[in-house]
Amino acid sequence: MAELTAPRLTFLLGGARSGKSLHAETLISALPAPWIYIATAQAFDDEMSARIKKHQMRRKNGWQTIETPLDLAKALQQVPAGAPILVDCLTLWLSNHILRECDLAHECDALLIALQKPRGPWFVVANETGMGIVPENALARRFRDAAGMLNQKVAALADEVILMTAGLPIQLKNAPTGEKQ
Repeated sequence: MAELTAPRLTFLLGGARSGKSLHAETLISALPAPWIYIATAQAFDDEMSARIKKHQMRRKNGWQTIETPLDLAKALQQVPAGAPILVDCLTLWLSNHILRECDLAHECDALLIALQKPRGPWFVVANETGMGIVPENALARRFRDAAGMLNQKVAALADEVILMTAGLPIQLKNAPTGEKQ
C-alpha cells in the first residue's frame, strides 16, 4: 500500500441547485478554520448578485474570500500552504474565459498544473453540464464540451470525486489521501 500523505483534492460536481456548494462548505468547515473561499462568479445582473449574496450570507466567521473570475491558477499558487480552500466554481471560471475569448487551452493547462499539487485540503466545485440535451447553438455546445473535458481532467487528478444530486452526495472516487487511483 502506498504511503498516505496529506493534502488531498476533492472534486464536487452536479447539476444546478444540486447542493454542491453547500456540501463543499459542510466538508471544509469540518476542518480547522480559517477557510479560504475562492469565488469565480461575476455579478452581471440582479439575479446573479442575489445568488452571490446568498452564498456570502451562508459563510460566517472563519472564512476569507478571494474573488478571481479569471486568474484561478495564480490564486491557488498564492494561498498559504496547509489552508483549506474551496473553489466555487470551475464552471463559472470557464464561462468567464470563453466569453472573453481567452486562450482556453492555456488557461485550463495552467489550472490543471496548479491542481496537481494541492498544498492543503482543496475542495473544487463544478457543474456537470453534459447530462442534458445537446445545446442548439455553437457557443453553448463549445462551453458544454469544454466543461466536460475540464471536469474529466480534474476528476482524474482528484483523490475524491463526489456527484451531487437532489442534495445527496454520491461517492464516485475515493482514494486514500495522497494515493491516486
